[in-house]
Amino acid sequence: MKQDMIVILDLGSHENTVLARAIRDLGVYSEIYPHDITAAELKALPNVKGVILNGGPMNVVDGVEIDVLPEIYEAGFPVIAAGHDKATCEVKLPQIGNDMEVVKEQVRSFVFDVCKAETNWNMKNFVDDQVELVKRQVGDKKVLLALSGGVDSSVLAALLLKAIGDQLVCVHVNHGLMRKGESENVVEVFSNQLNANLVYVDATERFLTKLEGVEDPEEKRKIIGGEFIRVFEEEARKLDGIDFLGQGTIYPDIVESGTKTAKMVKSHHNVGGLPEDLQFALVEPLRQLFKDEVRACGVELGLPYEMVYRQPFPGPGLGVRCLGAITRDRLEALREADAILREEFQNAGLDKKVWQYFTVVPDFKSVGVRNNARSYDWPVILRAVNTVDAMTATIEEIEWPVLHKITNRILAEVPNVNRVCYDLSPKPSATIEWE
Repeated sequence: MKQDMIVILDLGSHENTVLARAIRDLGVYSEIYPHDITAAELKALPNVKGVILNGGPMNVVDGVEIDVLPEIYEAGFPVIAAGHDKATCEVKLPQIGNDMEVVKEQVRSFVFDVCKAETNWNMKNFVDDQVELVKRQVGDKKVLLALSGGVDSSVLAALLLKAIGDQLVCVHVNHGLMRKGESENVVEVFSNQLNANLVYVDATERFLTKLEGVEDPEEKRKIIGGEFIRVFEEEARKLDGIDFLGQGTIYPDIVESGTKTAKMVKSHHNVGGLPEDLQFALVEPLRQLFKDEVRACGVELGLPYEMVYRQPFPGPGLGVRCLGAITRDRLEALREADAILREEFQNAGLDKKVWQYFTVVPDFKSVGVRNNARSYDWPVILRAVNTVDAMTATIEEIEWPVLHKITNRILAEVPNVNRVCYDLSPKPSATIEWE
């Protein structure tokens, strides 16, 4: 690794990611590690220049107040504490807040004056490092990539193609939970334009049958994640020398899936949903990147703008937007409503302004009127949010004429729908997705 690194030790802060992003914004790489890391483990990390102990309200685990091991202070690195009263550091920072610019000024002197870190964190260095690491990890073996066609897996595909070329085999699984026209677009871009080794698998019936009657969102995510792995294993058996599974796991996936001092928000199919008997070693070169950094990585790799800045799409697809137990008719209503929303956002120029926008169809109905008669149909919920790192999100204020047009089209064109609502909930307290 070419980059100098500031290590953040998690002592229960809610703002670890803000701190890490602030340091990276200064041009210095930063990673977050558990509070109980040993001095040997710390010394084994590449190019560590300093350590920040980041305390906070989650500093009690199983009834015991957590702290770093005393040996950390003797490991030979400058150490500073933030929001941690009991730390034996000569210099302390106040509790880290969520204002990026304020945090940058709080840590600037420590990073540069005390740690003497250099501003060598950039995407060119990151890509060079990861290409080398992937080559070293994979050797002459093949990597099977779960290619959804979303931003994360697309950037990962480009990175792996740069590292190992035709040793990469991309598998796109149509699980029946894709957006309208999504799978067709994936085949066109990756097979026809990027000349990747692409295997297309239509597993719609298999997934929807497995999901019949399943209401709990965590169970749905794990079924989808587990079934994905099974499909990959089946495809791998048809090929020679597949030992690795490439995944577009990014840092918010890991944080939301839970750490030693942070409770799980929701499991991600590529973190909490993996089966214990996984037959592959994982290749996850994006796992320490935030979402905006993934996009910057895609630009560095030369991917087209429309691919890098396309709409984020969760691994479980429409499965976590068709709330509760998935039914085929409600799933189709969701797919059609989502297509209308995306088309009208593009027409209004909002596709370049809003970070993520989508529709949700819950598993309940309401009374309405259609053709001068009583109807009992589903609502469609619209959601449009802006964020930098997917850890917090604000609501986009859509002009009324645009909302009216979207509403009128959905009510006129999508069967079995009689209401359209707009979700005004930020993250927190809501998450970006509903499930």
